[in-house]
Amino acid sequence: MAGRRVAPALLIACFVTSSVVAARAADPHAVLELFTSQGCSSCPPADRLVGQLANDPSLIALSIPIDYWDYLGWRDTLANPAHSARQRAYARARGDGQVYTPQIVVNGATDALGSDQGSVERAIVQANHKAGVMSLPVLVSVSNGAVNVNVASADKVQGPAEVWLCPLAKSVAVTIGRGENRGRTITYHNVVRNWVKLGSLSGTQASWSVPISQIKTDGIDAAAVMVQEGTRERPGIILGAAYTPLQ
Repeated sequence: MAGRRVAPALLIACFVTSSVVAARAADPHAVLELFTSQGCSSCPPADRLVGQLANDPSLIALSIPIDYWDYLGWRDTLANPAHSARQRAYARARGDGQVYTPQIVVNGATDALGSDQGSVERAIVQANHKAGVMSLPVLVSVSNGAVNVNVASADKVQGPAEVWLCPLAKSVAVTIGRGENRGRTITYHNVVRNWVKLGSLSGTQASWSVPISQIKTDGIDAAAVMVQEGTRERPGIILGAAYTPLQ
């Protein structure tokens, strides 16, 4: 398979401790969501690229494994139906119907072929020209056995916005037994393992505290927080974000 694997049109239509880590502000200027699959032979270059981008402190690069290629002969061990639904929701919100792997969505605003670094860089510039993108300060810290989140006053935010905590596994190596990547061992970076809605913004400063014991499963050792316009069903731009290791 060359370039990318495009999801079938039918699928497009369906919605399917006491240790302390210092608080981190909204230093990153872009959140990159890579929709990837262990069953897609075009994805490994994108998976490697996300591994490189994850080392850049100005970026929050996430792997979001989807499940709609499982029928090709290999069931993705990291996939979540909610990830596939999120990708389709982005396509509906953009109005272009583009659902494929490897696809990177930048700041909830624009997309790019995930294996093309130049296209990703151009998408970052394009997304950051949109008003409000990554404009809201977000602080996240780890102390007293909890992830603590503080979001600055959002009185200038237009419309609804939601705050999401994403527990992450920073590095997961998977040996693939069947399908297009049969026999390969691929490492996935900052893999989103769950979506925890902390709440909705009402215009005032808000804060939350989540016990690590509630989210630390499936090899989770980091977390990202995103403040995003819109709703889960129709996501908009990302207003602010932060990332922290859990240990």
